[in-house]
Amino acid sequence: MSPLPTRLSIDVDAETTVSGLLQSPADPLAVYVLAHGAGAGMDHPFMAAVAEGLAQRRVATLRYQFPYMERGSKRTDSPAVAHAAVRAAVAEAKRQLPTLPLVAGGKSFGGRMTSQAQAADPLPHVHGLVFLGFPLHPAKKPAVERAAHLAQVHCPMLFLQGTRDELADFDLITTVVEQLGERATLAPLPDADHSFHVLARSGRRDAEVLEALLDVTAEWIGRFA
Repeated sequence: MSPLPTRLSIDVDAETTVSGLLQSPADPLAVYVLAHGAGAGMDHPFMAAVAEGLAQRRVATLRYQFPYMERGSKRTDSPAVAHAAVRAAVAEAKRQLPTLPLVAGGKSFGGRMTSQAQAADPLPHVHGLVFLGFPLHPAKKPAVERAAHLAQVHCPMLFLQGTRDELADFDLITTVVEQLGERATLAPLPDADHSFHVLARSGRRDAEVLEALLDVTAEWIGRFA
């Protein structure tokens, strides 16, 4: 087990403060600024498991709430508000662990808001982006418009995608990543859905998928150490 996370307050602007959780091993190689998905906050068991698993692999994490989640609302923030939260969290991670290389991203909505912020104006000190299930389109509505901004992201990107993800048709996300060229890497997780859940008949278990996700993520982030 890694040390328990430290709870933080992060100032987004003069009127908005959100909660954060910094979880770091004794000898971290890097820090991942990890944003939550649209429907569940930073305390969700998946988020906690990712943070714990990465700490065991010498990657610190800073999880944080978007303002709407902090308020208990179900309606996500506007992109401008979400991007401001991403920037505040990245700045806080740099203040907390100033000597470590930074990567940013997150689960679904959180990853997409991070990439939009990076595309609009590069996040200071961020070496790369990690997406835990990039939400390419709504369920059963295959499209690639949500990926258009990725052309303006010039740092390395890692896409961890389940091959059964209803929010990212696997053929489409494969094409998107290929079009981004050498700066983008696709890590398929066979049989996994958007929550990285696998069906029993696949012969695999959710725990195996999570371990694979953590191994790939830690190895990729380690390249910046």
